[in-house]
Amino acid sequence: MSRATPKIHFRLRVVKGDDIAIGPGKVDLLEAIGATGSITAAAKALGMSYRRAWLLVDTMNRCFAQPVVAAETGGARGGGAQLTDVGADVVRRYRSIEARAAKAAAADLAALSTLLR
Repeated sequence: MSRATPKIHFRLRVVKGDDIAIGPGKVDLLEAIGATGSITAAAKALGMSYRRAWLLVDTMNRCFAQPVVAAETGGARGGGAQLTDVGADVVRRYRSIEARAAKAAAADLAALSTLLR
């Protein structure tokens, strides 16, 4: 039996209709786009295909009232992408919810961890 330290992961998802508007993978993608300025570079950093990243961005942009990512095609540098103000707000609020939930549940999570092998 492994005596590895348990890890606790919250998996918050906001669903709109049949689509997941935002979840852990999508917020990671938004953060990577914000850091790299590129959907391609963000996808590479996260180990996913450009197509998968683009589809996730497209879903998020359709779910929110305003786009979360603005992309430019072509140009001398080959285009790029950046988070919109809404996208940055989505990331900030998502991470805030995660942190507050972890803090609020800390005692229960610690007790639950002691019940694991």
